[in-house]
Amino acid sequence: MPAPPLTWDLFCRVIDNHGDLGVCWRLARELAARGHGVRLWVDDASALTWMAPGALQGAWPGVQVLPWGEPFDAGALGGLARADVWVEAFGCELPPAFVVHGVRAAASGRPPVWLNLEYLSAEPYVARMHGLPSPVLHGPAAGWTKWFYYPGLTEPTGGLLREADLPARQQAFDRAAWLAAQGVPWQGERLISLFCYEPAALAAWLAQLDAAPRATRLLVTAGRAAQAVRVALGHETSRLRLPGARKQLSISYLPHLPQTGYDELLWACDVNVVRGEDSLVRALWAGCALVWQPYVQDDGAHRAKLEAMLEALAAPPDVRAFHRAWSGHDAASLPVPDWAAWAEGVQAARARLQAQADLVTRLIGFVRQKTLK
Repeated sequence: MPAPPLTWDLFCRVIDNHGDLGVCWRLARELAARGHGVRLWVDDASALTWMAPGALQGAWPGVQVLPWGEPFDAGALGGLARADVWVEAFGCELPPAFVVHGVRAAASGRPPVWLNLEYLSAEPYVARMHGLPSPVLHGPAAGWTKWFYYPGLTEPTGGLLREADLPARQQAFDRAAWLAAQGVPWQGERLISLFCYEPAALAAWLAQLDAAPRATRLLVTAGRAAQAVRVALGHETSRLRLPGARKQLSISYLPHLPQTGYDELLWACDVNVVRGEDSLVRALWAGCALVWQPYVQDDGAHRAKLEAMLEALAAPPDVRAFHRAWSGHDAASLPVPDWAAWAEGVQAARARLQAQADLVTRLIGFVRQKTLK
């Protein structure tokens, strides 16, 4: 007999320009696609209007989006069925009223499996920390246990988010038709997608692309990336500031795309410049040359994250040098990587990762294991 579906309470705080929400929505959507029920509690769900149209109206079967306000509305808990799993995404702490309600609901049965879903990293500590218990010492749930769950690129970790239907969708993708539908006047030039913060080397890179022997069209995502490009082009010292001054570089500014549309953007391009966690994973699945910009942390921890990721992907020296200059870790001038060779390297990494179980498969198995104990 198949195992019964589980009910998940997934809590998310929007911190990094919707990146946390992007990961949580993909997780919720894939759990629901596998027959589970998910209540996604989020403090700012406004980005779902374009990220997942219909989500706020309940149009995605199996996923219910609920508000996480301050103070927390304990009255909203009365009619909710008991959950099997609690997930604190990226270290957010559950509201005390929610914990109290859950402890009471579990008084006559098994407590939910309580998970702390961490950020993705390729650093060595991930394999050591994944799956470790964290005893709850204080509060109404004292005596319970939380479990660390770390996504990662190796077998001893929690894996990467990958939908079951992703290969089929990617195989059926029509590049030319998609570009035409977006109003992109593609004439066969190289396509590069740009989803970034504010890279230190952005202006220099735009000038480099414009001077390259091959024509490039830059597809710029809405938000911080578009603003950064406009600032770089508008700088008084930039020879690229006037549209007529550009020779080899053309720029198309895109609207906000739903998650499925962003996946398709990555499939359409030859090089994908991405930032944060969710888009890095999507760029890996796209299998094209990629550039990753980690979220900058005050203590400089992002530098170690970048180096570990480059090592895990076996990036060649020119790609590593480009990343360091792109993120401001090295003041050296930008090299011009062999993008075709790097694309082969990304495809090799993708093949290794596709041979491993995906995050949701591992996560469900982890929870089932804990419920049997």
